[in-house]
Amino acid sequence: MRTTFRAARILNRRRRLVAVVLAAMATVFVGLAVRPPPTSEVLTAAHDLKGGVLSASDVTTAHLPETAIPDGALRPGASITGRVLAAPARRGEPLTDLRLLGPSLVDAYGPGMRATPVRVTDAGAARLLRPGDVIDVIASTASWEDAAPNPLMARVAQAVTVIAIPNSTRPTDSMTENGALVVLATTPDQAARLAQAGTGSRLSITIHGHPG
Repeated sequence: MRTTFRAARILNRRRRLVAVVLAAMATVFVGLAVRPPPTSEVLTAAHDLKGGVLSASDVTTAHLPETAIPDGALRPGASITGRVLAAPARRGEPLTDLRLLGPSLVDAYGPGMRATPVRVTDAGAARLLRPGDVIDVIASTASWEDAAPNPLMARVAQAVTVIAIPNSTRPTDSMTENGALVVLATTPDQAARLAQAGTGSRLSITIHGHPG
């Protein structure tokens, strides 16, 4: 009888010890579950941005979980003022190197590509463009051999992608009676042809349809 009682006491002690251990483990797991994930500070859009030249008031800092931060995210201290945002961004969206006009953005279009600024004569047509649109650029010059000028037209760049439209948030800055500035992703060959055409020709565009 005493042996049975002693065995029961030992079993109860072991049960209590196991319960204490399990309770401690549960406390640890709960602590791990509620502990916030590590965060880092990044630059985000301070408000909805339409693209174009950035100012200091266009960006702000935010702490985001490290697992939610995209590759190439810009950190506090990065040079932002005067840089060109190539595409619209929503308020709170982290800004990355691929969103700003520069080597990283151009490299995304393939090795050896160039960011080529082109002034399109028809500013109204340029307002239809968005970053990512694919266009052809056509140069026209006037021939004065006849009584009336006859335009000579040639396609100088075909199927080039719009990278950015600088100052698109302030149309009067870049879209005036002198045309509109558009930045294109081009090959070196296309860049040379566009530069040559831009010195004495009126440049117009046609916009490719999006593939269905």
